[in-house]
Amino acid sequence: MSQIAPYGSWKSPITSELIVSKSIRLGPRTLEGNTVYWVESRPSEKGRNVIVKQAVDGTPGDITPIPFNARTRVHEYGGGEMLVDQGIVYFANFADQRLYRVTPGAEPVPITPESENALRYADLIMDRARERIICVREEHPSTGTEAINTITALTQDGTQTVLVTGNDFYASPRLSPDGEKLAWLTWNHPNMPWDGTELWVAEFQSDGKLGTAIKIAGGPEESIFQPEWSPSGILYFISDRNNWWNLYRWQSSPPLSNGAPLDNGGVEPLIEMEAEFGVPQWVFNMRTYGFAAEDQIICTYTQHGRWYLGRVNITTRSLTLIETPYTHIHDISVTSTHALFYAGSPTEFGAIVLLDLTTDTLKILKRSSDLVLDPGYLSIAQPIEFPTEHNLTAHALFYPPKNKDFTAPVGEKPPLLVVSHGGPTGATNSVLSLNLQYWISRGFAVLDVNYGGSTGYGRAYRERLNGQWGIVDIDDCVNGAKYLVQHGWVDGERLTIRGGSAGGYTTLSALTFRDIFKAGASYYGIGDLEALAKETHKFESRYLNRIVGPYPECRDLYIARSPIHHIAGLNCPVIFFQGLEDRVVPPNQAEMMVAALKEKGIPVAYVPFEGEQHGFRQAEHIKKAMDSELYFYARIFGFALTEDITPVAIENL
Repeated sequence: MSQIAPYGSWKSPITSELIVSKSIRLGPRTLEGNTVYWVESRPSEKGRNVIVKQAVDGTPGDITPIPFNARTRVHEYGGGEMLVDQGIVYFANFADQRLYRVTPGAEPVPITPESENALRYADLIMDRARERIICVREEHPSTGTEAINTITALTQDGTQTVLVTGNDFYASPRLSPDGEKLAWLTWNHPNMPWDGTELWVAEFQSDGKLGTAIKIAGGPEESIFQPEWSPSGILYFISDRNNWWNLYRWQSSPPLSNGAPLDNGGVEPLIEMEAEFGVPQWVFNMRTYGFAAEDQIICTYTQHGRWYLGRVNITTRSLTLIETPYTHIHDISVTSTHALFYAGSPTEFGAIVLLDLTTDTLKILKRSSDLVLDPGYLSIAQPIEFPTEHNLTAHALFYPPKNKDFTAPVGEKPPLLVVSHGGPTGATNSVLSLNLQYWISRGFAVLDVNYGGSTGYGRAYRERLNGQWGIVDIDDCVNGAKYLVQHGWVDGERLTIRGGSAGGYTTLSALTFRDIFKAGASYYGIGDLEALAKETHKFESRYLNRIVGPYPECRDLYIARSPIHHIAGLNCPVIFFQGLEDRVVPPNQAEMMVAALKEKGIPVAYVPFEGEQHGFRQAEHIKKAMDSELYFYARIFGFALTEDITPVAIENL
């Protein structure tokens, strides 16, 4: 029989200690023959990224020993830090950003020179014909000028040759099957890759350099994603030219070498539907499809916030659904016999899953958590749509509180925790999350919002945020909370909001420019847009030009939408969490806000973490952040804690 206790004070078996001790992050993965490789980020090892190897029918084993940490810092967010070629593993090491080679049974050996992080590498591919690696290289000049990005070839002895240069950004170098042509993506400030990119192709010359390059597709208002060559040398890619990221292909005619323009660009659609086959390219080597054969593609795509797995018959240009129990599928690697991907659902933790393409049977190789939880403590994500400004509709996932051991007093409604995802160009998903269930099982309702600007709903939905960051995202979070209050599902006097990075900005802005929320938590959030525009790293240094306005021409907008300049409007308690080595959102963003709230007399707490960058990876810090936020809400809303939590200092309370 359940006990009667106020929402928020329910005792839960989902503790912060359980989360950090029983969970890992699963990163990039790849298939080579019948061997699987993936990256594990282990909180118990201070967030170290470890490359793991496993035969399809074998057991896993670590490839990279302590203290190696497989993580690149290109664009700061990284990705594409691992390459496997004929059983040899190459990877970027976080501490020195050098590339290392690991042959079976041997220790890692560096193949690039020491550079004190001045040279960084990502998106590695092997050019076997010329015995070299081709990659995206990022150079950080000692003069402090903007980083220089190129596509570079490097040999095993460390010799480096720049193949493509001149633009601000490069990604996705892809070698044709015969080794004669290279395709790549490029874009320039102020675009981000989901705004506008270009796909180029060039042939190699006898000296290993590239000849005349031809633009295949893309432009300032067309986002190209994931170019891939078919086994016979036809170039495929994803474009959002019809509002949705769909599959296209290009065939070279006439030959590239004469540099002549192509009829109609030589581009034709493969699959056209109101679904997204692409994702925002925040990191390198993101993949949503691959070739099982010349006439068959295995792909993932999303519709209405849910991901699916499909098989494309290239000859008939038809898509067939492959049934799976998953609602989120990410980062797929394909061979002629198998497909490997990350997947999860509202009732299953994210996992690395192997699909046998002959039988369509699924095999879980590694789960992000092996915990077996009683479903009586788990709330299932409920997709909802709700009205927002300008007669539009926005999307979110709603989680009612659930704990089989407790019932709230008659008439009491639960406090609501609104979650604003990062990016802001990104999306939340419905995969079972211990971080969310931590709150839900204690009696909080959670609303995880895919506000206007989120991906998965077409380019037009994504572009709702253009010029409107700090308006549309706030409106959607506020209107989502109001929708739940109007339906009587949550307590309108105990509405809170939390978010990290860009979600932290939405959190602070909602608390400053609206009066609906009673408390909030900012994780490495932005309080000063002008400071961010001046100080952030190259990849995002012009991001705000599109979603706020060009800087400094629109400086008035930056001031108008920055919480730090409108502290008079922020009148509720806030807790801040910040990594002190964060280069994306520097610590001064949090520290300015904390100082201003202290001076104003508003209850405020600040929890900084040494050794953390943008996002927390170390077990002790993850645990402390979760428990400190719970302690903060308990003090603010006056509910009892059922576990021993180290108090966090709250000024002005």
